[in-house]
Amino acid sequence: MENAIRHAELLIEALSYIRAFRDKLTVIKLGGSAMEDPDALRSTLQDVVFMETVGMRPILVHGGGKAIDRAMHRAGLVPQKIQGRRVTDEATLKIVMDVLQNEINADVVRQIKALDGQAVPLHTGVLQVLFGRKITLPDDQGRPLDLGRVGTITWVNRPLIENFCRAGTVPVIPCIALDDQGLGLNINADTAAAAVAIHMQAEKLVLLTDTPGILRDRQDPGSLIHHTDAQQCLQLIEQGIIDSGMLPKVEACLDSLRAGVKKTHIIDGRVRHSLLLEIYTDVGVGTEIVL
Repeated sequence: MENAIRHAELLIEALSYIRAFRDKLTVIKLGGSAMEDPDALRSTLQDVVFMETVGMRPILVHGGGKAIDRAMHRAGLVPQKIQGRRVTDEATLKIVMDVLQNEINADVVRQIKALDGQAVPLHTGVLQVLFGRKITLPDDQGRPLDLGRVGTITWVNRPLIENFCRAGTVPVIPCIALDDQGLGLNINADTAAAAVAIHMQAEKLVLLTDTPGILRDRQDPGSLIHHTDAQQCLQLIEQGIIDSGMLPKVEACLDSLRAGVKKTHIIDGRVRHSLLLEIYTDVGVGTEIVL
């Protein structure tokens, strides 16, 4: 009986959040170990189906770095990254597009449908929603580094994404954009998710990671920062507490907030139902960042 009462209390706790976020857009970035572990991925997609069922409008943006690495090794290619970006020549781009679109994206859509949800793959042809331009990165002397077919997003087809969301269908978007010549561009998944959140003016941006969130001491999970703002994040960056792989995620969150996204979250995608626990409970399980 106590367990049953606790379950009822959790539903009551979730009710206010369900009402508050009804018909609001939430962009969720899938990546890291959460996509490599079948149980973790299934749990996350169950959360996504739940969110859509109770009236929230989730949008999935995904990468697939480890799967791309494996495919490159099979093809005899050596993955190379500079400043966290994959060097993408034509041969690498072909592998990136094949893995993201034909393997990972197709599998995520299939799994959502198997969970009695509705999903649509938004890439290729009339369903392409991400558009961008090629970029270079500065080296240590400020000179431009050409990474090949690496880009940034300049436009997102918001009306098309909104139409599917209103129809109760979850958009599933790989981090591939087309340039003005119709050629593919490899986009960092965190950057792509932030761009989608900005263009859609989403209520939330949620980044699934391989850590509990922002830790004051990365060796101590108990040092998790549950709530922070942009000013404190900048201080943590200056102190070197936010660095390495966490830095681009926090920067993506800050860019989104400055552009009008209401809240951003960094959570551990390896934890079962971390999405629901972060969004529909009072305490949450990750780091919430606000402006």
